[in-house]
Amino acid sequence: MKTQKILILIATTIVLTAVSLWMGKLSYSWLPYQASAESTLVDDLFSFLVTLGTFVFLGVTGTLMSSIIFNRADKYDMSDGPPIEGNLTLEVVWTAIPIFLVLWIATYSYQVYDQMSIQGPMEIAHLHMGMESVNATSIEETVQQKEKIEVTAKQWAWIFRYPEQNITSTELHLPVNKRVSLALQSEDVIHGFYIPAFRLKQDIIPKRTIDFEFTPIRVGKYRLRDSQFSGTYFAAMQTDVVVESQEDYDQWLKLATYQKPSPANNQAASEYTHESNQKIKTGWPTVPPAEPPVVNYHS
Repeated sequence: MKTQKILILIATTIVLTAVSLWMGKLSYSWLPYQASAESTLVDDLFSFLVTLGTFVFLGVTGTLMSSIIFNRADKYDMSDGPPIEGNLTLEVVWTAIPIFLVLWIATYSYQVYDQMSIQGPMEIAHLHMGMESVNATSIEETVQQKEKIEVTAKQWAWIFRYPEQNITSTELHLPVNKRVSLALQSEDVIHGFYIPAFRLKQDIIPKRTIDFEFTPIRVGKYRLRDSQFSGTYFAAMQTDVVVESQEDYDQWLKLATYQKPSPANNQAASEYTHESNQKIKTGWPTVPPAEPPVVNYHS
């Protein structure tokens, strides 16, 4: 009888493992295309969490259902259960397993975070202080190879400035397979820089410049959204992110260079103007949008 229970437990574990691994692979299809190098790391972590969560969920619910079906008392059995005071082995097991799982998840998550970052704090400190480190030369070369773009968020518009060409745009253009360094700033409230296809999100804090890096790996057009509720028209604070080849990127920069700055189309400003011109007033207080940005290029 004991051998039979062990065999059933082993078979159940194998089935649960197979189903959990299948769910983990299926989870990749729940997400948008992987458009950045960081997205592959995030998706692998997400798949791992889905696999682990599926195993725990099915294991716990399966144990509960098995207890309800096979270990229930008879219909007219009103007697007390056995006087069990405790089980030290069981208590150790159900304490050790959650601790192990938490440490496993934390270690894997930290490894993903570490792989996504390009420089450690000591290397950055060495560069700022003029000190030489073992990797100082490679770090400086990496910094020089990055595409640097300044990003300004305001209610409710995105403005992108390319300092080397001294041009501005309301549409973010990026070269494929090249490290990008964004300097994120906010003119008013907290905004959220979020591109679902890149699996990246960064809050933008007023009066602070936040350096944000990633590497686009897939040519295409994606959507940048404000992930923070930044006011009345925050849902309109969206724009396209165009990832293109280096040749097309250089050609776009030249095209934008020859265009004179002009007010960009701004959905928030248009909706606010239309609402203000209506005869019927709602009475709801509304923050007036900032003036439409004046840029070289806008979609």
